[in-house]
Amino acid sequence: MDADCLAYLIEATESLTGAESEFTDGRYNNCANRCYYAMFQAAVVALIAASVRPAGGRGQWEHDFVQARFSGVLVHRRKLYPADLAPLLPQIFDIRRIADYTVSATSRKVAQHALQKTRVLVSAVEVQLR
Repeated sequence: MDADCLAYLIEATESLTGAESEFTDGRYNNCANRCYYAMFQAAVVALIAASVRPAGGRGQWEHDFVQARFSGVLVHRRKLYPADLAPLLPQIFDIRRIADYTVSATSRKVAQHALQKTRVLVSAVEVQLR
């Protein structure tokens, strides 16, 4: 496995573990934040494994790029992942954005939904790597 791929996979699993801990402790805003980053990092792993990288070799993984390429290239074009994963990154990004940048509190139900979807996406990437 590529060293970058492994590093991002470690980050994704750490972020997921953090999200689970935050959920258990009732910190739902931070759970939403960690869920998104676990998904984002897992999507980067999937892109690296599929030889999809940012143009120009900058190595900067922009949110729009990762969301678009994961959905457009890996899900829809190459069909490496189930279609139900395509909308998850943007959905959880919106939950994270509200949690991080507004005074609205993330509910337990929303955090639980985000956590369930995060587990699905991270697991799908891990399975694809095998």
